Amino acid sequence: MQIAGHVAVVTLTRPQKHNALDAAMFEAIIAAAERVAVEPGVRAVVLHGEGPSFCSGLDIASMMSAPAGIDGLIDRIRGEAPNWFQRAAFDWVRVPVPVLAALHGNCLGGGLQIALGADIRFAAPDTRLSVMEVKWGLIPDMSITRTLPRLVPIDVAKELTYTGRVFSGTEGHALGIVTHVAEDPLAAATELASEIASRSPDAVRRAKRLFDEAWTGSAEETLKLEAELQLQVIGTPNQLAAVAAGVTKQPAQFTDPGELSA
Repeated sequence: MQIAGHVAVVTLTRPQKHNALDAAMFEAIIAAAERVAVEPGVRAVVLHGEGPSFCSGLDIASMMSAPAGIDGLIDRIRGEAPNWFQRAAFDWVRVPVPVLAALHGNCLGGGLQIALGADIRFAAPDTRLSVMEVKWGLIPDMSITRTLPRLVPIDVAKELTYTGRVFSGTEGHALGIVTHVAEDPLAAATELASEIASRSPDAVRRAKRLFDEAWTGSAEETLKLEAELQLQVIGTPNQLAAVAAGVTKQPAQFTDPGELSA
């Protein structure tokens, strides 16, 4: 992980295998999400893959040949929710700051589910995406129920899951799975992350929480949450700094959570 200008760049690093998910990759991804969630001064995260792909999905051969074999996989699935597999994707939902995924090459199966855990997705036009688990006789189970239904209608989700077909970054944008198509997804994602990082971290963190918690709630619940979160930021130093920056047209100087005021 590298941090510059309040933006953390997290890189999947198994390029010789198109960043396929073996046990070590799962552990590293979970550890990265845990770290970035508490890293001081981080206001946005960019997640991308080194080499020719973002992530080509589960390394079936590696996982099945592990010492514990299929019994070990079953034990991990039976763990407390979110289980070990789900955390590799769902922990990015739980990171308190915006997460942007930059997709290229293969983004298949578990790789797509990790990308769905991000708040915003940039993809190259020729990125290959797929809900691929049916190819292996499995269902997608890396927290897809908490992500894909917020992006596409149920018939689209079902078609993609039933068939496991590969679709492009361009089609993914048309379907609503990809937020932006870009020739250089990493550069585009980093640029937007820098813009987000220039905003009040108090407001941005609460905006993420607002949408994640209230997207499918009742009117009473969601309106109450709006008010509660607004009361947490209104009149605070960061909110007043944002107002001053808007009036003076000068960059705001914000204090990040956990920092002591000068």
